Formats: sequence, structure tokens, C-alpha cells
Amino acid sequence: MKRTHILFLPFFSLALIVAFLLWFKSASSPVSGDASLKDFLIVRGLSGSQIGEKLYKEGLIKSSLAFKIYIQLTGKANKIQAGEYQLSQNFNLFKIVDELVKGPAEIWVTIPEGLRREEIALRYSEALGTGEEFRKEFLEASQGMEGYLFPDTYLFAKTASASAIVRKMRRTFDLKIEGMKAEIEAGSLSLEEVVTLASIVERESKFDEERPIIAGILINRLNIGMGLQADATVQYAVANANCRARKECNWWPTVLTKDELKINSPYNTYRFKGLPPGPIANPGLSSIKAAILPKTSNYLYYLHDDGGVAHYAETLEEHNQNIRIYLGK
Repeated sequence: MKRTHILFLPFFSLALIVAFLLWFKSASSPVSGDASLKDFLIVRGLSGSQIGEKLYKEGLIKSSLAFKIYIQLTGKANKIQAGEYQLSQNFNLFKIVDELVKGPAEIWVTIPEGLRREEIALRYSEALGTGEEFRKEFLEASQGMEGYLFPDTYLFAKTASASAIVRKMRRTFDLKIEGMKAEIEAGSLSLEEVVTLASIVERESKFDEERPIIAGILINRLNIGMGLQADATVQYAVANANCRARKECNWWPTVLTKDELKINSPYNTYRFKGLPPGPIANPGLSSIKAAILPKTSNYLYYLHDDGGVAHYAETLEEHNQNIRIYLGK
């Protein structure tokens, strides 16, 4: 009897393997003979299992389990990128996976808050796999739009032109501030001044909750004729000068020298009072809101400690004390 069991085990195992192969062959075959292409979107953060479930629900594969097994066994699970694809129901499982591994026809590109136009052009160029011509076109198309290229996550075709991307970013800006036009018109600053102030707030602050306070401090300085003395504006001016001199571009030098703080530029808010001629970066919504609705206070000074926490002061004496306490200077 024991010998019968021993002989039976290999046949049972073989039967299981055959059954699995037959199931997998059926599960990996095309859903139908319909050759029409269908848009399929993969958002960021989806796991292989979630992608399989989405493919199954949208009628592009017969089995999410077969999809999961195949991408795990072939090591392709981590090679699937977020973006939009064009897939067909007459693709078998292997063709579906091949298309996903090739990369999407459209891809997600995230533009963080506080970047200059040049940095944004580089981000798109790297994401879309384009070159110098694309960056030149982007800078030409976005001339005069510093501050109005709204930071967000965008979905673009790999073949998208730089000018089309610029138009999309500017339209997004317009849509985002649509509901704030009344507040802007009721305030003392023009739209250009609001965006300029917001761009400084974006670069000078670290957290959303402090942005209205810092915006209020900068407004206080403007109201009493005090220089803004914002390092970010000097960083912008220094980068402009360095790039014109064809040096390697460091768009936001973290340590400014004494000579750099004296740079003769209208963007140097240590030398020239008032707002600079225009925005220095592209601010996010929280900084724009802060510039429109700054927090009222008597503060004239602020600094960030090594942990990024902001500390405020009403007088220069208090500010110098904060410098000694929080920066050890």
C-alpha cells in the first residue's frame, strides 16, 4: 500500500503541473479578437497586483492572478512605469506585459514648488527623454512666465512639444487662482506683485503653516520702506550672473559670500528696496494664498534653525538674540 502511494505522488504532481500549464495557457490568451486600442492609465504607487486587477476589470486580460504570477517569475514587476498606455483585447498576456515594460505613451511628470523655469525645462527634458533643443524651446515659450508655471503632477505624451507643456502649465495656474481673483483685486498688490511675493515666500519658507507669517513679515518690511533682505532673491541674481558668464549653473547657492550679497542686480533685495522686478521661482498654491492673505503681526524678522523651525522677532535686538540662540552665531 505504501509503495502504491509513493508511485502515485509523481503522477499526481505531474497532473498538477499539466493542469497549471493548461490553465495558464488559457488565462494568458487574448480576451477577444477585437484589435481596437484602448487607453489604460497606471497611476503612481500601484502595485503589480493592483495593476493586474485593473487590467482584469477593464477587460484587457482574463486573469489578474496569471498576470501577477508572470510578472513576478520574469522579474518584470518593478519595470512597469506609471503613465497612459494603449492596449488591445486581442493582445495576449505576454504582449500586454511587453507593452507595459516598454513604457507608457504618456508619462507623469511632477514639478515641485519653487523651481525656476530652467529647472522645470530640465525636469521635463529628463522625464521625456528629450535634449537641448527641447530646453531651448521651453525657455523661449515660457519667456516672461516665471512664477506662472504652476507646480503640479502632469500627464504628457512623450512626444509633447515644449510649447504645449508651457501652455498647459500656464492654463493650470489661471485655473488655480480663478477663485482668488476677488481677494487679489481687493488687496493692495497687483497679480504680478502677488506672484512675485509668493515666489519669495516659496523659497524663504519650509512649511505651509509658516508661509502666511513670512508673507506678513515681508509686507511689513515693504510698508515701512525696509529692504526685504531675502537671500532667495540674491540666489536668483547670482545664478543669473553665473549662467550668463557660462559657468556651471547652481540655481540656488546655499551659502552666499559677502561679495555675492553685494551683487548689483535689481533682484538683490539687500541693496534695493521694494519687490524685485518679477518672480524668482514658480510658487505653489499655499504660497500664493499666503501672499494674497498674509498673517498680520508686528514681526519684522525671521530665521530658520538647523531643524528648519522658523523663529520670529519684532526688533533687530530680538532677531540678533535668536541668531545667537538658534544658530550659535
